[in-house]
Amino acid sequence: MEYEPVIGLEVHAELLTRSKMYCACAVVDSTVAEPNRYVCPVCAGMPGTLPVVNQRAIEFALRVALALNCEVAPQNVFARKNYFYPDLPKGYQISQYELPLARNGFVLLATANGERRVRIRRVHLEEDTGKLFHIDGADGSVPASLVDLNRAGVPLLEIVTEPDITSVAELEAYAKKLRSVLRYLGVNNGDMEKGVIRFEANISVRAAGTTLLNTRTEIKNLNSFRALVRGCEHELARQTAVYRSGGAVQQQTLGWNEARGETYVQRSKEQAHDYRYFPEPDLPPVQVDAAWLAAVRSALPELPDAKLARFRALGLNDYDADVLVAEQATADYFDAALRAAQPVAPAVEAKA
Repeated sequence: MEYEPVIGLEVHAELLTRSKMYCACAVVDSTVAEPNRYVCPVCAGMPGTLPVVNQRAIEFALRVALALNCEVAPQNVFARKNYFYPDLPKGYQISQYELPLARNGFVLLATANGERRVRIRRVHLEEDTGKLFHIDGADGSVPASLVDLNRAGVPLLEIVTEPDITSVAELEAYAKKLRSVLRYLGVNNGDMEKGVIRFEANISVRAAGTTLLNTRTEIKNLNSFRALVRGCEHELARQTAVYRSGGAVQQQTLGWNEARGETYVQRSKEQAHDYRYFPEPDLPPVQVDAAWLAAVRSALPELPDAKLARFRALGLNDYDADVLVAEQATADYFDAALRAAQPVAPAVEAKA
């Protein structure tokens, strides 16, 4: 029996605000900053502290929602997502659940088989966690884990697709296009080596030509396109082999070992009720009125698809237009060169 992939993707993107999501602490590069230097009682989860929503983060999220053709909710609500992990000092994450910022968007992909539409299920705001650094004790030291809370509370945007992606090639194309859109909007710098964009893929396979959704697994924290592609290829092959041998796929959360080229089990896959979501009592609902939304829409820059169409209209072939649009700086340089170019004088016919 032949099997086909069914893939959904969750993308977590840090937003380029100057301060954190619910406090005034500066957002810094946590890969180089002194550990635990940019922390206050709010993002450290001290009892009695109260969060305040970062309006700039909401505006950045609205940019993304509009660029992804989403329906923006006139009222969205923050919620507590309850779970224990050492890098989550409050014991819960302030996220959104039943009433997210936006829903029902889409991204169009150009594929070898024509244009494909990937539906966006939801776009919502939350806060990032801290970072753990593990000491294995190989040098004779005591094994330990250290916590850096500089990243805790950084505004994080989660973008979730429907399970519409049917191949790893489509998955990579979608991920690259989304990264490009985020960079063009100026809400994320796209530096994946520093973890400012992280992928989580939901993977299942089904008998080719059917519509049944089988048990899925989730691969967490895929921090590069290479890891995304290799991790999903491995998991698709593993699940196919399980079904062909008569086995059953277990619903699990997986990690990806880049060096060994294989997934590994982290824990059983959680359901929404495991997180005991409830509305955040310390934050009021966010009201997005028509005037605010119109102001955000009017300030949107030219996005990759529109720029691509304009370059093609100038006479560029598909390859050249794609190369120019792939990096915003390159596209901007090309536009500047066009503006600076002098009109070519018409040829003067020589007199006999």
